[in-house]
Amino acid sequence: MNTYLLFKSIHLIAVISWMAGLLYLPRIFVYHSENIENINSSNIFKVMEKKLFYYIMTPAMILSWIFGLLLIHYLGFSVFNELWMQIKFILVIFLTIYHFYLGFCVGNFAINQNTNSSKFYRIINEIPTILLIIIVFIVIFKPL
Repeated sequence: MNTYLLFKSIHLIAVISWMAGLLYLPRIFVYHSENIENINSSNIFKVMEKKLFYYIMTPAMILSWIFGLLLIHYLGFSVFNELWMQIKFILVIFLTIYHFYLGFCVGNFAINQNTNSSKFYRIINEIPTILLIIIVFIVIFKPL
């Protein structure tokens, strides 16, 4: 079996899973912040947020990083001399920071300390979409 294609396949599956979570969790935050007064709904949202972040998103992020780095190792670290890889790497770091910010928000909701509005979460929900679009075009077209 071709190791490179295996790593690439696992990397893509992990990235898709991670992105799904990055796109869905802020949506849950929107509904949670709009129903904060309803204790039953709030408790359901807390469980959803925790499970999504810790059981799906974080393992998917870790696998994305592991298999991304394995791909880089397989190709050779000289791939970092290429502009497209430098840009992709920086954008993935931004996605990772965004991921941990969402984890911070999960923690705030868990202790009933959320201070952000549903509008705020609607706006930040666009961040991973924009980064995803840029990353896909950079990886496909590989600008110099």
